[in-house]
Amino acid sequence: MTVPSPYEDRLRRLPVQRREIELRGASTAYWVYGPEDAETTVIASHGFRGEHHGLEPVLAYLPEVRVIAPDLPGFGESGPLPGRRHDLDEYADWLTDFATAVAPGAVILGHSFGSIVTAAAVARGLQTPRLVLLNPIGAPALEGPKGLMTRLAVLYYALGARLPEKLGTALLRNRIIVRVMSVTMAKTKDPELRRFIHDQHDTYFSRFSDRDVLRDAFVASVSNDVRKFAPDIDVPTLLVAAERDDITPIEAERELAKLFPDARLVEIAHVGHLIHYETPAEAAGAIRQFLRIPVARGR
Repeated sequence: MTVPSPYEDRLRRLPVQRREIELRGASTAYWVYGPEDAETTVIASHGFRGEHHGLEPVLAYLPEVRVIAPDLPGFGESGPLPGRRHDLDEYADWLTDFATAVAPGAVILGHSFGSIVTAAAVARGLQTPRLVLLNPIGAPALEGPKGLMTRLAVLYYALGARLPEKLGTALLRNRIIVRVMSVTMAKTKDPELRRFIHDQHDTYFSRFSDRDVLRDAFVASVSNDVRKFAPDIDVPTLLVAAERDDITPIEAERELAKLFPDARLVEIAHVGHLIHYETPAEAAGAIRQFLRIPVARGR
């Protein structure tokens, strides 16, 4: 990372510890933010190609909360699960095992692909008092306003998987393509914030263990969405959606909210699929209200 975070001052005041746990034959790396004695604990699952750093701007505005943020298996500092296909079933089962081992009964939060993983896990029995979904994938990616871009992405990941390993991996980590993805998703006109977003993607978007894991996770991300699991989620759920999201249109998010037995939808204007980078204070405010977290003195 070469561009300073706009949220650096807040993050510097936030206690953080790195830990590891062995799950399903591999080491899962995770970070614990905030006070150990916090009244509320949240387990936060990041999106496709990302890792735990991506959610830090939101956590910076929730200093009273204990947030546990793992890197998904095969991404960041977490190892891939040996002998297993990294599909949605595997990620949902891994999350259930992780939550049971590290923080049973925690609030569960998922962003983007993490929204599918967390929704699947909770629908299948992961115990949590509340569920929070940021930029939830509420419709098939191929049907969104950028459906053509998604189809090109399908070809890109397929080509990366079929080329000779060294060449295919180099293609999947190509900085120009990563930058195109970043430019497409960013909506802010603030040049400093845009530089920060691009630097985040340059730094963390290619930290996958191997191309097989990346292919499996990509297929899982475009083959599933939260709609399938919403009716079976019987806990209060918060959806924080963006009015300019290119992956799931806001109209689809409104329909998605109706599928849950108990859901609240918060819409954020002037932002797309990068709520966690562009409007983290607004996202944190919605989470704070949903979880009934009072503001600590001096914050």
